[in-house]
Amino acid sequence: MKQARTFGPECIGAVVAVGCLWPAMAHAQSAEPFYKGRTISMVSGFTPGGSYDFYSRLVARHLGRHIAGNPAIVIQAMPGAGGLNAANHLFNIAPKDGTAIGILSQTLAIEEALGAPRVQYKAAQFNWIGRVASTVEVTLTWNTAKAKTIADARTLPVVLASSGPGSALDSYPRVLAHAGGFNFKIVSGYKGSSESLLAMEKGEVDGTGTTWNTLKINRKPWLDEKKVNILVQYTRKRAVDLPDVPAAVELGRSADDRALLDFYMGGAEVGRAFLAPPGLDALRIAELRAAFDAAMKDPELLAEINRANAEFSPMTGAELQAIVAATLAVKPEVAAQVKQVLQSGR
Repeated sequence: MKQARTFGPECIGAVVAVGCLWPAMAHAQSAEPFYKGRTISMVSGFTPGGSYDFYSRLVARHLGRHIAGNPAIVIQAMPGAGGLNAANHLFNIAPKDGTAIGILSQTLAIEEALGAPRVQYKAAQFNWIGRVASTVEVTLTWNTAKAKTIADARTLPVVLASSGPGSALDSYPRVLAHAGGFNFKIVSGYKGSSESLLAMEKGEVDGTGTTWNTLKINRKPWLDEKKVNILVQYTRKRAVDLPDVPAAVELGRSADDRALLDFYMGGAEVGRAFLAPPGLDALRIAELRAAFDAAMKDPELLAEINRANAEFSPMTGAELQAIVAATLAVKPEVAAQVKQVLQSGR
């Protein structure tokens, strides 16, 4: 017969202590950061070499440090249809748990407001995380082109490379040509701004579009050696460091034309912004927004911005959400006119 075991006070105390630890241990396990050991996929709607690529890589390098669990962030390039392929993917297919974010076209809400045929998303339902910088898109020509100024483009044909309907390379000059009376001939089929710039340099076309930021960072010798002519900046007002280049809104031939341009140039305010799919838990999007805001103050990120001489004008996700809502509230008659102009090239 086995002898019954007895426990001294010290053993009973140990058992009680362990028992008391169980709730704390369970709580510690449940409080483990969601992102620990996970990877965030950052969908980019554009090819390498442009400003979307620059800012996507910049944020990917720094954002993870400000998210509990320090997830790795990898870029998933998904170019095509002027960035609409990536937008549709992020809205409809990407996981809605916080492991997918994206940097998409600044004209996302505008395309929806105009009822673009490839739009399969609702811009206001995206969870906007934050903006790194507003953008100044420009149309430029090579130094051998006949058109050296925007005034020349009213009388001389200017052949421009484009990545297709829906892209800034296509839509901005098309709308400006209508509202300002310019003689732009747009050639589609190029994969993105980098390929379009190469086509201009090789003489396949007279010019193309890109951002002022891209020119300053990736094509600085062109500016230093005066190899390009900057015809117009697609903004509501002139950028401080482009004082001699007209803003698109200035070039409308009538008040109605200027109102049309004012609506369409609103994309510059969205700029290089990051967002997540719809349907995220409110706590998850709050976590991503807070991390993004913190990253915008990160000394290492700021040092990179300064070294690159890049545009930097952060905006919160809540502010972006309001801009998108205002864009979608455009007057129907204005949207109808812009839509008609853009459909002429589809």
